[in-house]
Amino acid sequence: MSSAKASSSKGGLAYTELRRRITSGELAPGSRLSQYELAEELGMSITPLREAIRRLVSEEWVVMDAHRDVRVAPMSASEARELLEVRFSLEPSATELAALRRTEEEIAAMRAAADRLLPVTRSWGEEAIATHRAFHRAIYAASHNNVMIRLLDDLWDKADRYRRIGLELPAGAEPRTIDLNQHHRILELVILGDGAAAADLVRSHIRNSLGAMVTDALEGLERAYHPIAARST
Repeated sequence: MSSAKASSSKGGLAYTELRRRITSGELAPGSRLSQYELAEELGMSITPLREAIRRLVSEEWVVMDAHRDVRVAPMSASEARELLEVRFSLEPSATELAALRRTEEEIAAMRAAADRLLPVTRSWGEEAIATHRAFHRAIYAASHNNVMIRLLDDLWDKADRYRRIGLELPAGAEPRTIDLNQHHRILELVILGDGAAAADLVRSHIRNSLGAMVTDALEGLERAYHPIAARST
């Protein structure tokens, strides 16, 4: 393998690992990345690590300040709202397509994911977030629209950071049985092939999701801390 290919391969590994640490919360929003320490920890030179960081900057997972310090991208009410709006636009459409295109194998995968579901609450924590993500992905992956699937995968990576905030809010301690039951009803509608009804229920599901509650809470905090700016927008 040429040195250029080896560097690129290591850059890909560094990208995957850093993105995993950011999405899991191991690297907190706003935290500084010590590039030389990370390179040593990952067993590579600084060159492939910088390659990974450039890619993460382009995808807005990390930011580089005027002093060339690299930090994990902060979280904000505006990003939370944008993620929610994109999800509201894409996921109902993907669900409707899934109801039309799902295979028997995919139905089995959806049912298995539904059986593992847990309420996304503080008491279940990370395990609930993982099962929640797996269920929704099993549905939208059956759309067989690769562009939608990639966009939704990226969106869910970023949105899960906000769900973790939600677990710490008062809403994060609620039972959320309606939310859990809606998952099973969405699955029924997809299996029945009723795409329009499934898409409508997904819209309602998103409007009342923990992510929507987090967005509202963050916007409320920003209005409280910056009331003049909030009134001018």
